[in-house]
Amino acid sequence: MKTALPAICAGLLLVACTSSGPPSVGYSRNLEPIPGSITYGGQPRTKLTKSPIGSIVPHRFRDSFGRLVSETYVIEPDRSLRLISRRIDYDLLTDR
Repeated sequence: MKTALPAICAGLLLVACTSSGPPSVGYSRNLEPIPGSITYGGQPRTKLTKSPIGSIVPHRFRDSFGRLVSETYVIEPDRSLRLISRRIDYDLLTDR
């Protein structure tokens, strides 16, 4: 009984974490932008002309649920931005 309760709690916590987050979290070549992303609704109008190709551009914002979202972009040869990673920080105390 002493070992079953922590195992059950850990299992429930894992299920809650994996089912509550959007499917486009992590590292991938095919991440889709979400509201608040730099590239949501298309590429920015201004080109990053002074930054070297391959530079990393970090971006942090709060999503519609108040969670802190950290995204990473890379500058492509045509000066567009490609989203390469996204991390969402969940607040376990408030379940956001």
